[in-house]
Amino acid sequence: MTYAGRSVLSGETVTILKNARLVLRDDVVVGHVMIENGLIASVDTGTVPHEGIDMDGDFLVPGLVDVHTDHFEKHVLPRAHVRWDPLRAALAHDAQIIGSGITTVFDSLCVGATIQNPDRREILAPMIDALEKAQTAGLLRAEHLVHLRCEITDPETARLTGENIGKDIVRMVSVMEHLPGRRQSTDIEGYIQRQMADTGKSRAAVERTTQELLSQSDDISREMRPAVVALAHEHGLPLLSHDDTELYHIEEALGEGITVSEFPCTVDAARKAKASGMHVVGGAPNVLRGGSQSGNVAVSALMAEGLVDILASDYVPRSLLDAAFHVAFSDEFAEDLPAALRLVSTTPADVAGLNDRGEIAEGKRADLLQVAVHEGHPVVRQAWLKGRRVH
Repeated sequence: MTYAGRSVLSGETVTILKNARLVLRDDVVVGHVMIENGLIASVDTGTVPHEGIDMDGDFLVPGLVDVHTDHFEKHVLPRAHVRWDPLRAALAHDAQIIGSGITTVFDSLCVGATIQNPDRREILAPMIDALEKAQTAGLLRAEHLVHLRCEITDPETARLTGENIGKDIVRMVSVMEHLPGRRQSTDIEGYIQRQMADTGKSRAAVERTTQELLSQSDDISREMRPAVVALAHEHGLPLLSHDDTELYHIEEALGEGITVSEFPCTVDAARKAKASGMHVVGGAPNVLRGGSQSGNVAVSALMAEGLVDILASDYVPRSLLDAAFHVAFSDEFAEDLPAALRLVSTTPADVAGLNDRGEIAEGKRADLLQVAVHEGHPVVRQAWLKGRRVH
């Protein structure tokens, strides 16, 4: 018996997605996929007779896995001095995530702050609670996990990390240090200008806050960083080093057992990380913009040397899908579509310890996207999570 492309055989529900260009780990083939009980039961070339959901020759690709997006916070704090209900924010954020083709997202929530702003300290637990409640209630269409991005310059960071790291939804930790003159912000004048734009404060106020921050940050960092690293190891979570710029940043991370360099700011740091066996994460917005928004190394330059293993959406969820197809079809890059999609599906899933997803293969979770291409732009026509259509 069949209906709407689904068959019931011996009490089991089967979905067949046919007439698709299947983007496999190393190849693109025309064929069809059979889904049973939320898993990919078979992957076959050629055509099937009549039953099945017709993909119209579009690409069928694995659902994207995003290890770092800051976007949830933008829904909680949509304007200066405005704080939105976290559950409503989670629903709005989720709609944008699944619409971008991301079926597994690590919502990167800031632990601590780099300036005297209590909001980030206060919203952390409510944001995590909202995600947990919404996910438990089946309200979210993508699977949401939490990536704690820990600012080691805030004296509250170790406490906040300890209070939240044991929650089941928390699956990744990174250590970061957003300070003028260091890592991402080697240009102090540029840092001051960005803080003025972000906070709406006067130059004098930003300069005063910046000086206060620098005067106390080293003592705080010496205490916070090892505390966060120890908590991550204690809970067995993947640990990332953020905005590595100097060679000693990589050496420090290696000494702490960190295995991922996230958004390295220089070619030298990325080379050192890669040569040392670390995975390297680049920003998808950087790929599409042709360079870094803060004046650091272009991801395209890193990719030209084979230094990037993973792309993350960072601050624009949609950028992940766009960047993968741009990398595959632009003359600027040497990657084919399977290789480009490994950057945003297979490899991030593996690094995150999610070996049940990230590629179209038998036995893997049926997290899938039907993607059409319109004037060079990939468009998500349908999405499935664990075999259930969610978009």
